[in-house]
Amino acid sequence: MLKLYVRAISLLIWIPAVLCGATTEGEFSVLEGQSISVPCHYEPQYEHYVKYWCRGATREFCTSLARTDNIRTANPAKDRVTISDDLDQLVFTVTMKNMRKGDTGWYICGVEIGSIWSADVVTYTNIRVIDGMSVVKNQVIGEEGGRVKVECLYSEKYRDSRKKWCRSGDWSSCRLTDAGEIYEDSSLAVSDDRNGTYTVTLKKLRLKDTGWYMCSTGKHKMSVNVLVTPRPTESLTSTPAPSQCKAVVPLKTVAKESSQSHHLESWLACSAVVVLLGIAVFLRKMWKLNSPRYHSVEQRSPPVHSKDHRTKLSKFLGDKSHQQDSTVVFLNRDDKRDDTVLY
Repeated sequence: MLKLYVRAISLLIWIPAVLCGATTEGEFSVLEGQSISVPCHYEPQYEHYVKYWCRGATREFCTSLARTDNIRTANPAKDRVTISDDLDQLVFTVTMKNMRKGDTGWYICGVEIGSIWSADVVTYTNIRVIDGMSVVKNQVIGEEGGRVKVECLYSEKYRDSRKKWCRSGDWSSCRLTDAGEIYEDSSLAVSDDRNGTYTVTLKKLRLKDTGWYMCSTGKHKMSVNVLVTPRPTESLTSTPAPSQCKAVVPLKTVAKESSQSHHLESWLACSAVVVLLGIAVFLRKMWKLNSPRYHSVEQRSPPVHSKDHRTKLSKFLGDKSHQQDSTVVFLNRDDKRDDTVLY
């Protein structure tokens, strides 16, 4: 029983690191001599904890390079590494400068928990330092008559090598520059700062400049696509096309039209209800008139005046042409007598 308890405790120690730990990319590549920045994201509950960056494949054998509770260090080997923590974005960023081949290896983004019951929250990443070339952007876009810049990066190994800029498929178009020198003409400028970057500036762009180009040094080449867009004409900029014009409707007008439409819909709905009720009443009356039960009840109802009463009444009234006075006749059905009052 005691052994099971100990095992459960040991598993609980690693739960924070698995369920709610830090995250970053699994692998990075950087040219020799260049800098690299690694973002390490963490959960909100670790906002005020100490973060660190160390080199190693395991936490127990990881060499500390930077900590958020010790930003400045007197160790020259660690001056190349800086760390900063953004509490709003919940990310701490590690920057390593002047990368060398020997910097290739595994690194750890860590959040220090500082408890014997909980392990540090960590995530691993592998950094590879390579020699060769790369570019900041594989495609640049410029407007006709303007200019664009292309940044070609190279590793420290090629610091003193000659740099080239060529149009793909046309080697006669290549422009060369030696380390620390500048080549420039009316349409092109190439400069090398000897710190891992040489910059190509294309000036006075023309539509025919659109196409693929090459950054090259030593045996390494990188492709760059240049896209030149037409310059907008005055007619297009000053007078918008009719199809692009849109009528601006005041907000009050829209609200008024919406209200009128709502009232019209309400009126139509009420009218429909009234018509349906009228049809229902009409159908009910027709049903009662055509119902056999209704006719049988009407046939059983006694007439208002019997035949004897009509005979007696006609004797008293006589002929209407000789009658000058108004007569009111009361019929007494109980004693079979007629009382006549003359006015």
